Amino acid sequence: MSQFDHEPVPEASNPRGTFTCGDLSMRVEGEVVPVVDVELGSHQSIYFEHHILLWKHPHVRLGMKGLGGAAKRYFAGLQIFISEAHGPGNIAFSREAPGQIVVLTLQAGDAIDVREHQFMLATSNINYSFTFQRGLANLLLNRQDGLFIDQFRGERDGGLLAIHGYGNVFEKTLGPGETLQVEPGGWLWKDASVKMTTVTALQTGGGLLGMMGGGNSLTLNQFTGPGRLGLQSMTFYPPNPQTT
Repeated sequence: MSQFDHEPVPEASNPRGTFTCGDLSMRVEGEVVPVVDVELGSHQSIYFEHHILLWKHPHVRLGMKGLGGAAKRYFAGLQIFISEAHGPGNIAFSREAPGQIVVLTLQAGDAIDVREHQFMLATSNINYSFTFQRGLANLLLNRQDGLFIDQFRGERDGGLLAIHGYGNVFEKTLGPGETLQVEPGGWLWKDASVKMTTVTALQTGGGLLGMMGGGNSLTLNQFTGPGRLGLQSMTFYPPNPQTT
């Protein structure tokens, strides 16, 4: 047994090939700044963040649907509408940033949490909602009172979810009670069964004032299994609307 057997492993084979859902086909193309390329049929539609649209066939129809809690999301600098695309036809998306796209298949009842600003698209048979994670690391690193987390749940026959990770994406499967501590900008997605808390990495002295003076490296997010945890090698902090 290798001493690295229990470490997070690169998502080297995700994505590979073509993913299908009903009459929809999806594949990821490109390497440095990857693109999600989707062939829509007449029945299965998708929803996505509108600003990541790269190209589309003229016959692809676009629509918009509002989100609950729109005022709170607006003042946090997040989108308050999600766009929809209906086929038939071709449509493609890019976050215009270097990284890796992973495609997750959600069966009925599967639930995935994704950090804000990193969801790309999902098939319409996946339910979308969001929650607000309060915590000291989020408070210090992102905005005044916490971090939005997008939540996705497979319905009926399940569906596909595409996420953009900055740098390379790794995955770790945590056993029951097993923990992993991660730099707050380094986690990408997790199974809903994985619990997230915030801890200080200071081993001696410090306290709140020491942590605030010491910088980002002194605070970590702690994840506790069971479940999968997705990581990104290029840490990412959502833009703070108060400073942009």
